[in-house]
Amino acid sequence: PIIAGASVAALALTGRAAILSFEAWRKAPPRMRKFYDGGFEPEMTKREAALILGVRESAAKDKVLAAHRKVMIANHPDAGGSDYIATKINEAKAKLLNKGGSGAPF
Repeated sequence: PIIAGASVAALALTGRAAILSFEAWRKAPPRMRKFYDGGFEPEMTKREAALILGVRESAAKDKVLAAHRKVMIANHPDAGGSDYIATKINEAKAKLLNKGGSGAPF
């Protein structure tokens, strides 16, 4: 009986500690990340395109395409995203893949 009681007590204390640490982790503020301040430039640059997609200006084609897919899934107009933002994301992909990317229609 004493060993069983000690085992139950240890299990309860471990479970309580796990629950408290999970709640503390969940309430903690997200990591502070520096986002791009400001709106869009009149003519998209490679720097701005890289900032929109979250890649380097010299990123490989597959990285640009993967980043474009990830950002478009989150901002697609069919999923409640903005047409304007989707256009800018597509323009950024075109700019980084050297396909020109003429100005946005908006």
